[in-house]
Amino acid sequence: MIKINKKILTCGALAILLGFTSCEDYLDVKPQDKLNEEQVYNDLYDADAAVVGIYGKLMGLAGKYIVLNELRADLISPTRNSSPDIEELNTHTVSKDNPYANPRDFYEVINNCNDALKNFRVMLENNKIDADEFNERYADIGTLRSWLYLQLGMHYGEVPYVTEPIEKLEDLQNENLYPRLRLEDLIKELINFTEGLPYTDPYNQNSSLVVDVDGYNTAKFFINKEVVLGDLQLWNGNYTEAASHYKNVMETSSNGTDSYYYDTYRIIYNSPNTVDLGVEYQRYREQDARALINSNTDGWGSIFARDQDDRWNQEWIWSLPFDSNFAPENPFINLFSIQSGDYVLKPSQRAIALWNNQNQLNGFPYDARGKIFSYLDVGGNPVVKKYLYNFLSEETQMPVDVFNRDGRWFLYRAAKLHLRFAEAANRDGHHKLADALLNYGIQNAYTVDGVEDVSDIEQTNLPFPYNFDARKGDFPFYRGPWYRNGGIRGRAYVERAEVVGDSLIAIENNIIEEAALELAFEGNRWGDLVRVAIHRNDPSFLADKVYEKLAAEGNPEANSVRARLMSRQNWFLPFKWENQED
Repeated sequence: MIKINKKILTCGALAILLGFTSCEDYLDVKPQDKLNEEQVYNDLYDADAAVVGIYGKLMGLAGKYIVLNELRADLISPTRNSSPDIEELNTHTVSKDNPYANPRDFYEVINNCNDALKNFRVMLENNKIDADEFNERYADIGTLRSWLYLQLGMHYGEVPYVTEPIEKLEDLQNENLYPRLRLEDLIKELINFTEGLPYTDPYNQNSSLVVDVDGYNTAKFFINKEVVLGDLQLWNGNYTEAASHYKNVMETSSNGTDSYYYDTYRIIYNSPNTVDLGVEYQRYREQDARALINSNTDGWGSIFARDQDDRWNQEWIWSLPFDSNFAPENPFINLFSIQSGDYVLKPSQRAIALWNNQNQLNGFPYDARGKIFSYLDVGGNPVVKKYLYNFLSEETQMPVDVFNRDGRWFLYRAAKLHLRFAEAANRDGHHKLADALLNYGIQNAYTVDGVEDVSDIEQTNLPFPYNFDARKGDFPFYRGPWYRNGGIRGRAYVERAEVVGDSLIAIENNIIEEAALELAFEGNRWGDLVRVAIHRNDPSFLADKVYEKLAAEGNPEANSVRARLMSRQNWFLPFKWENQED
């Protein structure tokens, strides 16, 4: 039996991860910058409580994470309800007192991480936890800290890199005490630290932190270390290393006896009359738009609505739930809902145009991932839908219960994993493979017309991490590990993205556009634009997309914003915050 500390569970059904308000008797978070060492770090379950507290603190960043990563890019725009602070982010004219530009809340979580890492080492030295318990928790919080620093780097350009707890966060503004690292140097430091962590797997299923509580299993609440390592190496231009980390996750389900061996994290093709995560129509009614499968338990939209069932687990790598009964509050309803929120942000006209410029395989002139699944029209107003599936009725698209504000923070899933792997593979010279994962899958790309013997086709015949076997044969019977892979655009039921011009640049353009179509509003866009602009040494890649968003909406500052973003130093936020008393 798994031993579960009653102190944690009595804090509330989801306090295993969510709980500052419910757990304040057990986990004192005053002062905000540092966990109280007298109340934690005495035994394994105190160490677990520290992990719980840090993730609870992290969830307070969810709204800011989405605002910074989407509004500053090209897929989200302000509404008429937006504040001047939001408008500043939209036009890249951010003032030093803009609260969204304040890095303090990121550093509060980082300081908690530093405190936990320091005390985990002490606990190990004093035999309060064993080596395996230490390795799992130290690697988890260490990786989370690296992820937070990557976020800071892509938004601020240069930041202080602090790895020990400090008493006063305001001191971080003093460059004499804490010199700042440029983004590229920061990433190298993060790679050195994160690659050296003692553990890269998810928590063991027998861990005291992996439990089933009120319908939630906590295994995927925690950051995935391999994808963070992949992202860091991708940013650093180490493409083979990046692809290697991504491939490790893509083949997480590596046991051939696992019933979902062929499905987990592999973007499988749509199968008629089965529950899938793709854009699909009822069989033999593909020409009827009303036959689109669109429910909270089937079809592409169910990725964001379904419970933690087998299909959910095949797509999601990292996701955190908000529960109405516990702090922090779900920020996304206020950001996006027009019926029961503040409706501050909306899909940009550029995002809508990208979806409308696609063609489905049945000839319909739009991408259903857009106006059907990612956003909806409410009285002529476009509304981001991805975060509202569990808030709105499937039938009426009205709130079911305005007081039930449950939701999820979407952080990493299989489609993002495949697009990042494709970006790395393409940069590493494997253009055909990248194109296959983007479009219709391995088997489709590596089939040879007229050849019935698949023994030497339907596979890449490349060394790790580019080795993919999608063979499917019946005489004799054989199924390669990737035979069900259908590609990102195949699952989305849209026409292939053609390669026009130089393979590297054309395919990379296709990948980044596909990331807009597939991952819109999920908090990835700003980083994608900055990373590719750096790799190309071409600020126009970023500047043009922001310009196109502003120009499409008649913003008079479109030209001046483009000119400003043609200088890299203007991509980043001012590293300032108003002094606060701890």
